[in-house]
Amino acid sequence: MSLVWEPLTPDDAEALAALLAAIEAEDRTGEVHDLDDVREQLGHRLIDLAAGTLAARQGGEIVAYGYLPARQSATDTHVMRLSGGVHPAHRRRGLGRRIVDWSLAAAPGLSERAFPGVQPEIHLYAPDTNVGLKALAEGAGFVANRWFAQMGRSLSGDLPAVAPPAGVTIAPWSPELDEGARRVRNEAFLDHWGSVPHTPESWRDYIVGSQNFLPESSFLALHEGRAVGTLITHTFEGYNALAGERRAWIQIIGTLREWRGKGVAGALIAHALAAFRAQGFDTTGLGVDADNPTGAVSVYSRAGFEIFQRSTNYALAVKRG
Repeated sequence: MSLVWEPLTPDDAEALAALLAAIEAEDRTGEVHDLDDVREQLGHRLIDLAAGTLAARQGGEIVAYGYLPARQSATDTHVMRLSGGVHPAHRRRGLGRRIVDWSLAAAPGLSERAFPGVQPEIHLYAPDTNVGLKALAEGAGFVANRWFAQMGRSLSGDLPAVAPPAGVTIAPWSPELDEGARRVRNEAFLDHWGSVPHTPESWRDYIVGSQNFLPESSFLALHEGRAVGTLITHTFEGYNALAGERRAWIQIIGTLREWRGKGVAGALIAHALAAFRAQGFDTTGLGVDADNPTGAVSVYSRAGFEIFQRSTNYALAVKRG
């Protein structure tokens, strides 16, 4: 049966979830998407399904897909993150390369509509265990330009002591504190590679409005009522069910620049770990830029986190539309 190539639609959630489950069963990256995750992904405001997605269909199944959303904001470059995958039974037939070539053709128009006059650049992540994806990226002209790690720890045994700096208190996230959390995230990540500010809309859609957001497991560090640090937590029920454990994923942790080196991040992490355990979580994890200028890897290591997966970011600038 020949393949039919066409964009994804909101009605594709079940077929796409099945494809993602087949990919994870083969690649075992720990990236698990349940049906609700996929429905949320297909409904994000930053994805133009008609122009920013592509699916290879065989009968009622999706056997390959590409997903290329616009970014919530841009600087002198509009970084567009390409995600996608090919069913294990259909690999080594050129489907992955077709998706990459499609993304190179689609990116200029998508980018020009979102950020006129800004240079678009496509990024894709490849776990270091996925040699096929790395070879695909390099064969298409992408260049490795950054390295990342995922770190985790068990919530059993000894946890670090909570010791906020003088005058700093740790408060649970609340709607009243939410704008302070967004402000801290944006200011704290100004000098982080590849980061762009969250708009109020993208913050709501992707962070605190996501079905995966855990308000009771998210916290702010306050000094004289002003947020100086924040820790935002998500959980992914698809992963929890497949792994047979409950994992609290630290989606964001940031400290204002003038408060770095004073123990704010360490105190937030220690407070969160104790809360996670009290809430019944078994493990916790986070992602980190291996070249993070703030020394974050050391902070996480002192809190008992260990690297369990490494990945490479690949980038390719494309001609403007």
